[in-house]
Amino acid sequence: MNLPSLFLPHGAPTFALRPGAAGLAMSRIAASLPRPRAVVIVSPHWETRTPTVGTGERLETIHDFYGFPAELYEIQYPATGCPEAAREVVEALRAAGLAVEEAPGHGLDHGAWVPLRQMYPDADVPVVPVSLQSHLGVGGAYQLGQALAPLRAQGFLIIGSGNITHNLGDYRLASSQQGASFDYLRAFPDWMKQQLQNHDLNALLDYRRRAPDAARAHPSDEHLQPLYVALGAAGPEAEVEQLHNGISDYVLAMDAYAFNASH
Repeated sequence: MNLPSLFLPHGAPTFALRPGAAGLAMSRIAASLPRPRAVVIVSPHWETRTPTVGTGERLETIHDFYGFPAELYEIQYPATGCPEAAREVVEALRAAGLAVEEAPGHGLDHGAWVPLRQMYPDADVPVVPVSLQSHLGVGGAYQLGQALAPLRAQGFLIIGSGNITHNLGDYRLASSQQGASFDYLRAFPDWMKQQLQNHDLNALLDYRRRAPDAARAHPSDEHLQPLYVALGAAGPEAEVEQLHNGISDYVLAMDAYAFNASH
């Protein structure tokens, strides 16, 4: 069973309360796929210097945000881990030449549990979280995805969770100015989609110089890097399917992609 790899948006934490069309798209994605042995998920809200794999049997729901409605902190996503599957993830990363650490006590941050709750509301698919090394940039994220790629043939679903645009300063600006709009919210996602469909890996890796308003779309790019994890897990010639697009919370592009390897 060779599953696609996915890039999914997790939006603002309140996406968990108001999933809307993007949440419906995630439900449909999950329903359309064979049930995976386990999900491997990379979120920008777990960053480490060295690739780290969550190896626990029980994964705590981490509410890693503040200032939101009380009902958001009451949500629990009772995901189970799978030490045996986590061991395969560790071995895949080591086989690719990466140093690896293990974190048996690590749970799921909101970048992980928010989309997973939409996909698998019964929490009946084991989850293996893997940390992001944001200091290595999009190239490092792509290499992390390449290291995870062999797992796809073993029944693992590899998910990168982030957002195509992520500028919290502009969010505050739009919130205070009754929904101020920004041109990059269309131009940047369109550019990314075109390069993905053209299989132009060089342009994608050099997006910071080539894409319109790249620094405005991502003052720091940890929320974009999980897309490169998903792309690396499928390969540069993977078939690209856009599963959803749209804007949430004024400035968060909610584009979702599936990458199906050509072999």
